[in-house]
Amino acid sequence: MFSFIKKTLTNIYASVTSKLASLFSKNKIDANTLKELEIILLAADTGVTTTKSIIKRLQEQYDQGELKEGASLKTALHNILLDILNKPKQSSDNAQIFILVGINGSGKTTFASKLAHHYTKQGKKVLFVAADTFRAAAQEQLNVWATETGCAIVHGKPQQDPASVVYTGCQQFITQDQDILIIDTAGRLQTKINLMNELAKLKRVIEKQLPSHRVHVLLTIDSMLGQNSLEQARLFKECTQVDGIVLTKMDGTGKGGIVFAIADELEIPIKYITFGEQISQMKLFDPKEYVENLLHL
Repeated sequence: MFSFIKKTLTNIYASVTSKLASLFSKNKIDANTLKELEIILLAADTGVTTTKSIIKRLQEQYDQGELKEGASLKTALHNILLDILNKPKQSSDNAQIFILVGINGSGKTTFASKLAHHYTKQGKKVLFVAADTFRAAAQEQLNVWATETGCAIVHGKPQQDPASVVYTGCQQFITQDQDILIIDTAGRLQTKINLMNELAKLKRVIEKQLPSHRVHVLLTIDSMLGQNSLEQARLFKECTQVDGIVLTKMDGTGKGGIVFAIADELEIPIKYITFGEQISQMKLFDPKEYVENLLHL
């Protein structure tokens, strides 16, 4: 079977991997080689801070005579990139309740359907809660996905307090003996304090109704937005605990460095990557696979 990265992220493979390959093929590298690498990483949305950190580590190895040819550079870069992706503390993956957060257009509702499909394939009963009561299209879209995935759904009236919808969802989760609860929240970027209060209120309702269940907050990030995605993640992290990042629309960009910037600067683990509109087009993020395919190992 072709790997997910090679098969799907063709733009990243073409624009990043091919440029790296020209450096790795050199019989001898010099200071200019590291400068070329720095330009490639910056162009791939790795970010200034993370890129400088990577180059600094490589420069130290070069100064010590450990990097002499492209092959050794490739190995060193592989180890550094893998270290970065393994930097965030991995939270438990045994969650039963998922709160999806992120700005409008980041792919939250579509990801909700993909996550539901992931669990229904395992024979689990999934319940959607359409807690975005401020955008009618969000509830309509989630209704369509609920029908397609065969999942139950709870939704409220327009402008209804999202916490009350979540309360109803928690009650139905118990009475219907559901296995997984997926809560789709509003994507409005309000002031930090309002966003913080709203998310905290939702969590209090869940923790009171389902005290023994693990809650997982997943932040959907549109990978096509590059460094703007990093700033979104930074804002949400300031407002609430974020257990993992979902990078959406990964097939629509030729840049793959944003995963390293998020892991390095925010220390939030990348949990899933998605592409396309089909409910099967999602994958658990594998740091080792991502780095190896990016470097064409």
